[in-house]
Amino acid sequence: MTTERKSPSPAYLRQPDYTRPRFTFTAAQRRRLLDRLTFLYGRETAVRRFPDFERIVQVFAAHKAPAAAAAGGAFDPATRFSEEDIILITYGDLLRGDETSPLATLAAFCDTYLEGTINTIHILPFFPYSSDRGFSVTDFTTVDPKLGTWDDIDRLAPRYRLMFDGVVNHVSSRSRWFQEFLDGNPYYGDFFITFAHPDELTADQRRLIFRPRTSDVLVKFHTITGPKYVWATFSADQLDLNYKNPKVLLRVLEVLLLYVRHGASIIRLDAVTFLWAEPGTRCVHLEQTHEIVRLFRDVLDAVAPEVAIITETNVPHEENISYFGDGRNEAQMVYNFALPPLVLYTFYSGDAGALSRWAAELKTPSACTTFFNFLDSHDGIGLMAVANILDREQLQLIVDRTIANGGFISCRTAPDGGEEPYEANITWFSALNPENAGDDVAFQVKRFVASRCIALVLAGVPGIYLHSLIGTRNDIATVLKTDSKRDINRTVIDGAAFTEALSDPFSKISRIARELGRLLAIRVRKRAFHPNGPQHVVDLGPEVFAVLRQSPARDEQILSLINVTDRTVHLEIPFAALCFDDLCVFERHWFDAVSGMEWLAEDGTISITLQPYDVAWLEDFRASRGDKTLNPPR
Repeated sequence: MTTERKSPSPAYLRQPDYTRPRFTFTAAQRRRLLDRLTFLYGRETAVRRFPDFERIVQVFAAHKAPAAAAAGGAFDPATRFSEEDIILITYGDLLRGDETSPLATLAAFCDTYLEGTINTIHILPFFPYSSDRGFSVTDFTTVDPKLGTWDDIDRLAPRYRLMFDGVVNHVSSRSRWFQEFLDGNPYYGDFFITFAHPDELTADQRRLIFRPRTSDVLVKFHTITGPKYVWATFSADQLDLNYKNPKVLLRVLEVLLLYVRHGASIIRLDAVTFLWAEPGTRCVHLEQTHEIVRLFRDVLDAVAPEVAIITETNVPHEENISYFGDGRNEAQMVYNFALPPLVLYTFYSGDAGALSRWAAELKTPSACTTFFNFLDSHDGIGLMAVANILDREQLQLIVDRTIANGGFISCRTAPDGGEEPYEANITWFSALNPENAGDDVAFQVKRFVASRCIALVLAGVPGIYLHSLIGTRNDIATVLKTDSKRDINRTVIDGAAFTEALSDPFSKISRIARELGRLLAIRVRKRAFHPNGPQHVVDLGPEVFAVLRQSPARDEQILSLINVTDRTVHLEIPFAALCFDDLCVFERHWFDAVSGMEWLAEDGTISITLQPYDVAWLEDFRASRGDKTLNPPR
């Protein structure tokens, strides 16, 4: 929510205060960090580099305001997230307005339209860049002057929790780091993964590499000492950093701590799965990569425990969740990449079975970890996460409907050398509502909002891309202009046009803002939607996705029902279906927080009729009126 934080004073000083005692790691912290560096670089290098490592952390700690330093020591990581947390995903310049800078326009939009619903903003890379809409960073330490300044970012921090991108797998070919490499500066000589000849990376080694692209992994550059072939997982303009060089790790750590000083409460490790490359392996999820994530986590736990790490790994679900580690030593949050394609399949097929079976098995390893439940973002809708969840025919349905609805499919090189679908490039509204659909706007919005609700009711923290707040359709014109499929979902929004559309109660934008906004406002007030609250997926048939959520204290519960079909569905829900763990729900009088309707259970059964794409959040009638006394455990 857009309320001031408890401490209105800046958490970090503009200049370090070296009059205070220097920060020192505890003996246990020092031993753990040295062990991690030893695993990565060997004991001799670890011991030699540790003073540099410690100095970086000490400089960061000297910037911390005394009040913030004192508060950090009392932080409870289990209370990091709550039902009040909803994350807005946006570029810094996705809105066009009359304010002094695009970042100021974003702040004005959030303050005006999102108060009481959104409390966290993920500002996609806002640094100078050369390509890939911000993900080919030329300077990690500067705000792109076309967007604003660090002052614009600093002004947001007291009002919102902020998520920054650590795009630290690669840098732009036009970055100073890479130019220094080309110029032969010995400090940067091993900053990148290079070969003197492309055949040094053998055909067998190339076939093993897991990549989300079909381009050649090696790109030829001319340096002061002659041609070099540089490793590029994503594009010729995005050169992978060489983490086998400890100087790279030290520089990246400095960058991440700079982001914390400027208000980052969540650090998103972009494409982290590719961080460590080792020819002869798949070059993903290597133990060295996990060790670097653990090292970042150890540092933040020591000097900024309020800051969380989120890993972005568009890979099969079981590999994705490996970045939770043991629940206390890696990421506090991971992208729930399987969710978007599963929701699309559910609404395309009118069958919630696959989604329900998958969601019934969802769990996190500790109360300090949670899922980031998103449906769409600045990228496409990844398909890799459901490779072992949906079969080939089910995946093909998503591919066919994406194309039929005006979208595109991006591919990667498959193990057999061919191509296979990697992501669907389409806006979420167009994915659910093709241009030639015969449905009226109200029905299209209802289907759209019903799909969004699945991310709101599952355990975790929901995220919403700005374009899904207004139901943007496919931007084909920009794709044709830029030849980038992902630009289909990156249209710049005109603030004046948005305001005008909101004033028309029958417009698509107005309907979405009204219906989705109302649900968001309800959700942040319901403790049953706390990320750490238990969840029980209820099998009520393929037409309905049903999940029972409870608050961590078990004093509030909500039965969420979502009709995923265009048909009317009648449900008879026996109390026995609502039993899980050590508790059964025996409420007779129910209240729907969404519609305001009431139901009486008869003979141990709730009878309810859901119209097409209806959403119901049923709670105990007494609890809805303030009486929090529920039935005891069985």
